[in-house]
Amino acid sequence: MYAIIKDGGKNYKVFPGQVVELEKITSDSKEVTFSEVLYVNSKDGISVGAPTLEGVKVTGIIEEEEVKGDKVAVFKFKRRKKYRRRQGHRQKYTKVRIQKIVTE
Repeated sequence: MYAIIKDGGKNYKVFPGQVVELEKITSDSKEVTFSEVLYVNSKDGISVGAPTLEGVKVTGIIEEEEVKGDKVAVFKFKRRKKYRRRQGHRQKYTKVRIQKIVTE
């Protein structure tokens, strides 16, 4: 059984028990619920939303709140104009362990 969820403008394919790195989530509790489920593949069959499925939720537990990703080097330049700009970026992620996919 797996589902495709939408979070932070991106889609993620998740399985129960899987650890997923999502864009940083600020939450007071350790429990996270994703209600925007686009697709579910289970033993009962395939369910596709238009655009989301009603009554389907994916729950997870936050394992690590702030994890930094790899550094990305951004380099801009224009030839013959003496224009060079160098910048770096590290995206912050949250590690979430998917607990279960709840269908009604």
